[in-house]
Amino acid sequence: MADEEDPKEYRWETGYEKTWEAIKEDDDGLIEGSVSDIIQKAKRKRQAMKRGFSKLGMMRHLYVLLDCSEAMTVPDLKPTRFICSLKLLELFIEEFFDQNPISQLGVIAMKAKRAEKISELGGSSRKHIKAVHALNNGVQLVGEPSLQNGLELALKTLRLIPQHASREILVIMGSLTSCDPNDVHLTIENLKTEGVRCSVLSLSAEIRICKFLCTETGGLFGAVLDDAHYKDQLLQHIDPPQAGNQQEFSLIKMGFPHGKTESGKEPPLTMCMCHIDSADEPAKLTSGGYHCPQCYSKYCELPVECSACGLTLASAPHLARSYHHLFPVPHFTELPLEQLQVQEPRDPPVSNCYACQKTLVLGTDKMVYECGACQQVFCIDCDIFIHETLHSCVGCTTIPASAQSLQARKPVAPPHSLSVI
Repeated sequence: MADEEDPKEYRWETGYEKTWEAIKEDDDGLIEGSVSDIIQKAKRKRQAMKRGFSKLGMMRHLYVLLDCSEAMTVPDLKPTRFICSLKLLELFIEEFFDQNPISQLGVIAMKAKRAEKISELGGSSRKHIKAVHALNNGVQLVGEPSLQNGLELALKTLRLIPQHASREILVIMGSLTSCDPNDVHLTIENLKTEGVRCSVLSLSAEIRICKFLCTETGGLFGAVLDDAHYKDQLLQHIDPPQAGNQQEFSLIKMGFPHGKTESGKEPPLTMCMCHIDSADEPAKLTSGGYHCPQCYSKYCELPVECSACGLTLASAPHLARSYHHLFPVPHFTELPLEQLQVQEPRDPPVSNCYACQKTLVLGTDKMVYECGACQQVFCIDCDIFIHETLHSCVGCTTIPASAQSLQARKPVAPPHSLSVI
């Protein structure tokens, strides 16, 4: 049994970082400089792990398994674990569809040894946020969760997803126990065979079966410390993962909808297909919308899979937002501000961040970040914003010579597995 354990020691034995040993007073007896160093290293850690030019699962199908058991009433995360999870999950859904517009997501609740779907796999963030928000008043937190039932319920849908799509499960677990009807190791083996990537966020402590699930399926395991750490751990799952070995690469038929109108005439009043069978939001007669180029069915929002002909409908900005994960902005060079201002002063002098025009002060801003193409200097906050949100260097896009140099050095993208109508 000892041979099967993780060779790494437990978190409470070696993983605790003694941050107080890194904090040192400066000449004035202040510790702000050491504290700012720790904050900067934490912000840069996740960014340094990203690598471009790799095969990613761009069309993601993700099920979020949310623990709704009695353990979620514990108030260690304010006001309770459950309410904190709902707020962060709404933020996660918005960010997920903003960064992965051609992906789909679903939510499953685990409570009283059962699992039930809160929302089916779909590409509408509004529908999922509404379903998650309804959990706040419509769910009683009772009993124990069943990890196996939740995984099996998600697997029933994910095994029907085509091989070219990424199949993932994210488990938010608050309980230390799981009441399963059968051997959960058999379910883990089935997930591994089907190529489903499972990740777990534990709100209590490290759980061996959850860690084993992540190890076997290639997912990530994390145990949260507080609200801020919970948010950081959850948002790590927004970026698309590396494509698995079982994931196939084939042409994907997609359509770009258009407004079907006749010249000189107003569009007729029609119903959209996405609300025609909806009980919560009944369909209304409208003149606008997006028409499928293959069967001419109308939809009120994109992206969506046409319910009539099965064609995936998207727009050019959706593909562009998915494309930037393949070619991220190159990492900026980290340089000491003292070197640029005192030891090797530049002409013109480096006194402000090029993006936000913040004044760079020695002691407070110890490290700055320089773009290798345009040679402009940025503060830590703008560096993170450029790489995680903007996905384009401010200096390279505003200086014509730098922009031309960037386009000349930009590698040619491999042909997309995409067929366009």
